[in-house]
Amino acid sequence: MSVYKGIMTKKAELLTSCFGLGRISVAPGTFGSLVPVVLYQVLGYLWPEANPWVMGLLLIFGVWVSLQYGPAAIAAGGGTLPESFVADKLAGQALVMFVITLFWPEQICNSMALGFALYRGFDIFLPWPCGRLGKLSGGLGVAADDLMAGAYAAIVAVIVINTMPVCFG
Repeated sequence: MSVYKGIMTKKAELLTSCFGLGRISVAPGTFGSLVPVVLYQVLGYLWPEANPWVMGLLLIFGVWVSLQYGPAAIAAGGGTLPESFVADKLAGQALVMFVITLFWPEQICNSMALGFALYRGFDIFLPWPCGRLGKLSGGLGVAADDLMAGAYAAIVAVIVINTMPVCFG
């Protein structure tokens, strides 16, 4: 039976779960966050100039899905967002990778790992005001806490990469 109990369409379930990654039973948020990281890595080797564009599109897509389908998912989850809803994680991680690729397009592996670790840390621990932003109504709350966690991770990544040239340059 669907987690969304018929409130959402199959298309909505497909989009909100990032094409099924959110349905992985162990750490669905981590798997949803991996999409931008893997694409960042692959594009960094094959077509680095496309990386900021792809990360920007993933960011927009994740926010749009969260705003569009977040309220129905919350209603279906009895007032809480189902774990399989990971489009918000996609958006937050894409924000981090977007910032990293704008500043350091040549740094692939180290910056990818740093961006992923920082985002997951901020997303799990939700420092102020991330947790409060998550309480905003509807789809805005679904996306806002992850975008704030992404902003924190991006800021720390910029600081770390600029202060540790041995590891990042």
